[in-house]
Amino acid sequence: MKTAIITSLIVGALTLATMNSAAAETTNNKKLNPWQDCGIGAMVFPSNGVAAAISNIIWDLGTTAVSSNISSQNSCDSEQAKTAMFIQATLPVLEQEVAIGEGEYVTAMLELRGCEATSHTAIINAVRKDIAQQPTDNAEALYNVVENQVATNFVGSCTNA
Repeated sequence: MKTAIITSLIVGALTLATMNSAAAETTNNKKLNPWQDCGIGAMVFPSNGVAAAISNIIWDLGTTAVSSNISSQNSCDSEQAKTAMFIQATLPVLEQEVAIGEGEYVTAMLELRGCEATSHTAIINAVRKDIAQQPTDNAEALYNVVENQVATNFVGSCTNA
């Protein structure tokens, strides 16, 4: 019985993902949030980002959401998704380096994001200022701060901002 239910859910999710692939192509200009736009949660709840994020976190703490190149290739194979995967995998070290204002992991994160090396110091200083005003306590929160700074203040310095 459990197997039948799980199989039905998977088939339904895959059907939804197939139907939504055309819609995803028309919304490529939307700002990507891997916790909401990728993984199983995005397939099950394509138009409800909060439900998608909750589903992804319940499923496996969001790990497959930020590494779901198979399930959501159209929206999850970007600098943003790669940055999110890196932040998820290296959060403790990144938090320390962001607090210091420099480091190998911070540099790698910004390089993955497609940011020019000459802008790294300014971006991290801006991220540090944002975190000082509203501390982050998880990978998604740090990702959102970085993405907000890139999209708002460093559009010319980073690809696909």
